[in-house]
Amino acid sequence: MRLYLLALNPTDSVTEGFLPAAHRLGLDVTVLTDQPAAHRATYPDVEVLECDVRDFRAVVARISTHHRPDAVFTNSDHLQTQAALAAAYFDLPGKDWRATLRCKDKAEMRRRLAAVGVDTVWSTEITAPTALPDAPYPCVVKPREGVASEDVVLVDGPEELATRSKEIFERRPDAVLVVEEYLPGELYTLETLGDRQVRHVLGGFHTELSPPPYFIEERLTFVPAHPEPVVAQVLAQLDALGVGFGACHTEFVVHEGRARIIEVNYRAIGDQCDLLLARLLEIPLFEHILRAHLGEPLPADLGARRDGAARLEYPCADRAGLLTTAPAATELTVDGTHLMYRPLRATGERHELYRTNRDYLGVLRATGTDQPTVDRVTADFLAGLRWEIQP
Repeated sequence: MRLYLLALNPTDSVTEGFLPAAHRLGLDVTVLTDQPAAHRATYPDVEVLECDVRDFRAVVARISTHHRPDAVFTNSDHLQTQAALAAAYFDLPGKDWRATLRCKDKAEMRRRLAAVGVDTVWSTEITAPTALPDAPYPCVVKPREGVASEDVVLVDGPEELATRSKEIFERRPDAVLVVEEYLPGELYTLETLGDRQVRHVLGGFHTELSPPPYFIEERLTFVPAHPEPVVAQVLAQLDALGVGFGACHTEFVVHEGRARIIEVNYRAIGDQCDLLLARLLEIPLFEHILRAHLGEPLPADLGARRDGAARLEYPCADRAGLLTTAPAATELTVDGTHLMYRPLRATGERHELYRTNRDYLGVLRATGTDQPTVDRVTADFLAGLRWEIQP
C-alpha cells in the first residue's frame, strides 16, 4: 500500500513519528514536497518527489503520473486542504476540505462558529494598517492563516493597532490580518483522534505563555482529563466546524467555566508534544492516525495509559545574536522521571529575535507518574543548563 505524504520543511513529527510508523505498517511512502533537498538529506531512504504542494492541482497531477495511492496525508497546517482535496479526488479516506479550510482560515472559523450559534467573537479582517477606533480593546492581531504565534500580538488601543499592523504588513505585504477581541482565561489544548464513527479524547495540556503582548508557548503540562463540561463545549465547537477525522489539536481558553476556541490545528500537536503523547499514553499514536487515513476503523478502546504525568519546557532566546554555548542532547531518568532534552538551535548560528517558537533554543520532554515530582525534576535539570548568546 502506498502513502503519499505532503510536506513543506522536514519536521520532528514526520521524521520521528509518521515515517517510522509507516515503516512499521509496511507502507510504501512517497513524500511530495517543494523542498526536496532538505527531505532527502533528512531521510535518504525515503522516496521524495518535488511538487508544488500548495497547489492541490499539482498534487493530483503528481500522484496521477506516479503510483496508485492508498492514502494521501499531511501533518502540515498549511497543506490540510490540499491533502483533503487530493484524497477526495482519488476517492480515498480523508478530511472534509471545508472543515480544513474553516480551521486554517481564522476569520472563516469565527464566521462559522457564529453562524451556527455556538460562539460569537468580535473579529474583522484588515489588508492595510488601520486604527479601528470602535474595536473592543484589548484585541489580538494575527495573520489570517498564520501558525506558531508568528506576528500574533496584543494591542490595547487604536494607535497601537495602527503601529503593530504597519509592522506586520511591512514583513507580510500580501497578508490578511484578523483583529479580534481578546478572550480571557487559562489556555489549554484538547487532543483528539477520530475516524468519523468514533472520536477519542487523548487528554490535553495546560499552556503557559510569555508575558504580553506576545504569545510564545513556554511550558506545557499534561492534563489527563479536562472537566466534562469543558470537553463537551469544545467538542460542540469542533462539530460545528466539521472536525472529526484523524488527529486534531485544539487551543482554547476557559474563563468562569466557559470554553472558547482560540484556534484549531487540524493535525497532530507539534513541537515534540506528539512524540511525548505517544510515549506517555503508551499507544501507537502515529500508526492510529495513518490507519484512519487508510480507511481502517479505530479501536473502540485505544488502551491508553491513564496514570501519566508530563511537562514540556521550551527554553527561549531573549535576545538576537550568536549562540556560543548550549547544552548537548541528553536523555536520563531521575526519581522515576524520564527526561529527554533536544537542542533546536546549533551553536555558531546567528538569529534575530522573532517573538515566536523560532526563538526556542531546545525542548525538554519530561514524563513520569507524579506531577509534582516531574515538575521538581524538570526545574532542577533546567537550572543546570546554560546558554550564551553574544551580540
